[in-house]
Amino acid sequence: MGEDLKRILIIEDEVNIARVLQLELEHEGYKAEVSSDGVSGLERAQAGDWDLILLDIMLPRLNGIEVLRRFRRGTKQTPVLLLTARDTVPDKVMGLDQGANDYITKPFEIEEVLARIRANLRFQRGDGKEKKEEGILKVGDLSLNPKTREVKRGEREIQLTPREYDLLIYLMRHPSQVLEREQIIQEVWGYDYMGDTNVVDVYIRYLRKKIDKQAPMQLIRTVRGVGYTLREPRE
Repeated sequence: MGEDLKRILIIEDEVNIARVLQLELEHEGYKAEVSSDGVSGLERAQAGDWDLILLDIMLPRLNGIEVLRRFRRGTKQTPVLLLTARDTVPDKVMGLDQGANDYITKPFEIEEVLARIRANLRFQRGDGKEKKEEGILKVGDLSLNPKTREVKRGEREIQLTPREYDLLIYLMRHPSQVLEREQIIQEVWGYDYMGDTNVVDVYIRYLRKKIDKQAPMQLIRTVRGVGYTLREPRE
């Protein structure tokens, strides 16, 4: 089993929190290591082959948002979960914009942390779905290349955060199908996601801004009282 252990990097300066996370993760069968400041955390994140990173926002030497920004400059798609204080809403939004996959608010229950980790690791694997669809996905003039993660609307390139990409590829794999919020949560965030389902509405809004706002025709449609669908506009 040793070779199959998922490797998780914890970048957290509060010693007690870092130690609890490390012990709990190791108890669950993960290999967990800790960095206690932003500079060393970024160096280890870039140098190592991690399956997931837990990243505190408030760090000495280099704050978590800057660590995330520099880490995402590379090509790695490692899931990054932010650890945030309850009253730092702007930081959460900024973190998601910089490419965080999710955030966990302190104080947290360890069960929630473990559930979020499982959900993000599951989607990163794709459970085989990614490998079955190697071709470019298209809906109208919107295209997505799963191999390169390149997204275009016509000739316009669209930059997406990891979670926005996860949501879009799920919508594009089910064109014209009405997808309920709970269904989207289960497939994109994971079956054991413990957050609020309105996170779907928030991310649909993000996608619309990037995909539909500058286009003459809307592709993402709301089905009132049910959920959302991605479909070509009818003539």
